[in-house]
Amino acid sequence: MWNQTVDRALVSGVPEKQILEVKQNEIGQKAKASIQKSGRNPALFKSLIMTAIYALELLISKVFRMALEKADNVTEAFVKSEPEQTKVRVVNEPVMAKTELIPEMPKKTELVSKYPRLADIYNKMEKQNKVICQRDQQLASVEKEIAVTKGIFKGKQRKELQEQAEQLMIQIANMKQYLSSIVQSYGYKNVKEFLVKFKASKAEYTYYQSAIAKWEQQAGNKAEPDSLKARIQRKAQEVKERENNRQSHHYRSDRGGR
Repeated sequence: MWNQTVDRALVSGVPEKQILEVKQNEIGQKAKASIQKSGRNPALFKSLIMTAIYALELLISKVFRMALEKADNVTEAFVKSEPEQTKVRVVNEPVMAKTELIPEMPKKTELVSKYPRLADIYNKMEKQNKVICQRDQQLASVEKEIAVTKGIFKGKQRKELQEQAEQLMIQIANMKQYLSSIVQSYGYKNVKEFLVKFKASKAEYTYYQSAIAKWEQQAGNKAEPDSLKARIQRKAQEVKERENNRQSHHYRSDRGGR
């Protein structure tokens, strides 16, 4: 349960430093003090783990709320902003003849080629994590109702709410387990290992896209026919790479099934 919560925290964007601080403060230090005071106690150690999980889930909820607020603020700012004036070039504006050689098109690295597939995996995890957060909120709401549903005349209602809470807890546990297993189905040891690869790939992909845009701008009108041809070739290569990745994934799935 602790490892699954760590995976969720990483996907949610909780800094690894904060995760380690929770582990050290809520598990490491308290477990050491407990052992020195009363010896090894598995039941007490379990309670420390559950407290640490709760502390980490609070961080996840905080990051999740901040992300939602940020998205709402960006949307609001976009709606309120006035449309920018498009600069139109004067027809008679002299255009300088380009005599320089067309620069060589940037080459796509292995990490850049892997980015679309890694992005799909990350989006799948992020979607699953959002569903878990929604279920967590539903569970918290039901538990609040249970807390205020008291009295002999509300026994039936309380029982129904408790059953609903139990079902939600089972769903959440299964969803957390699935979240951690997503990257493993693609051959990664854990979420942390995957995110290291994904972030490196995303950074290199962003740099590559910027380099391509700069190259096309430098090439200008003179390179337009060649640039169009290059884009078509690049698109065909991307389709081929996606097909190879898909076949590779099916091959690993078949091996796993056997």
